Amino acid sequence: MNFAPVKKWAVFFFGILCAIIIADAVSLLILSVAGLEGWMKFLVNFVLYAIFFFAILYALEKIFHIEFFGFNKK
Repeated sequence: MNFAPVKKWAVFFFGILCAIIIADAVSLLILSVAGLEGWMKFLVNFVLYAIFFFAILYALEKIFHIEFFGFNKK
């Protein structure tokens, strides 16, 4: 039985999950230190979360040679 597709989806799922958790924790930590409130907190959190999320996915791709979205294919 070929488990390659199962392994591929498991790595994809856990990679995305790790990126979500880490990006959320880091962005909330930065916001708590900055002390922002209201709509400015929401906006900065959204931008920081997006930056950290994609940076973490990019780092996981480079470190573990995992391909999440296939943007590097030619």
